Amino acid sequence: MRVGIFAPLTAPAATGGYIETLGRSAEELGFASIWLAEHVVLFHQYDSIYPYADDGKIPAPPENGILDPFTSLGYIAAVTSEIRLGTGICLVPQRNPVYTAKEAANIDFLSNGRLDFGVGVGWLAEEFEAVDARFDRRGARCRSYLEVIRRLWRDDRAEYQDEFYTLPRCSMNPKPIQTPHPPIHFGGESDAALARVADLGQGWYGFNRDPAEARDGISRLRRVLGQRDRSPDDVQITISPYIKPVDADALERYRDAGVDQVVVLAAARDEAALRAQLEALADRLVEPAKRM
Repeated sequence: MRVGIFAPLTAPAATGGYIETLGRSAEELGFASIWLAEHVVLFHQYDSIYPYADDGKIPAPPENGILDPFTSLGYIAAVTSEIRLGTGICLVPQRNPVYTAKEAANIDFLSNGRLDFGVGVGWLAEEFEAVDARFDRRGARCRSYLEVIRRLWRDDRAEYQDEFYTLPRCSMNPKPIQTPHPPIHFGGESDAALARVADLGQGWYGFNRDPAEARDGISRLRRVLGQRDRSPDDVQITISPYIKPVDADALERYRDAGVDQVVVLAAARDEAALRAQLEALADRLVEPAKRM
């Protein structure tokens, strides 16, 4: 079982030194990956419902804010050599797809092919409004933008047009190191999210799932994959338990459910506390042979 780290980087704690400690320590301690969250702005008051908390509110104070995932992954790439680097998740339909393709390709290029491109459609309507993007039909827009992104990654001369976006014939370089492109992992637990995995994805990034919930989601996903004539072996299953407790017994139950990688939460007030937390997680969850 591979074990990764979900690190929601928030200011002011997530300084350059904190991010360097995260990258170096996670790799040294044998973690397989680091996944970073994305929210470009947050709100003191909003009507949208955060789906992973009983009160419907995201546990991230707006006065702190979340660091940009791509620049932060670039920072981590510079101080590591092997650990996988994931967006968990990138809010594709509220972004410009050309800039997103460029930023993701840059990370893959500079890290020598270590990017896992986790994407989702978002839940915070007010954030879409702030970036002047439409919240309705965001699932269809996500598919459209991903096609733009994949063409820019793969094609020497890319072009595309549909109801959501027109890409004139152009070239984007550097290309990603991974071919045909970095693996795309879809977040979300709805039927629509699982359909996106089956149609376009190389991975499912399930969030806030305990082993039983993960098993249910994987069973649903496998049914949809079968309808698309795709093998379950084509899709990597990554589950972030988020705030749900994880121990060695839980890891075994995730494995039995069909999970390939469990991504556990790590967040601390400073570098020393982060290092101590990562060491405790590694002692509990990471096989000794995987440590440097």
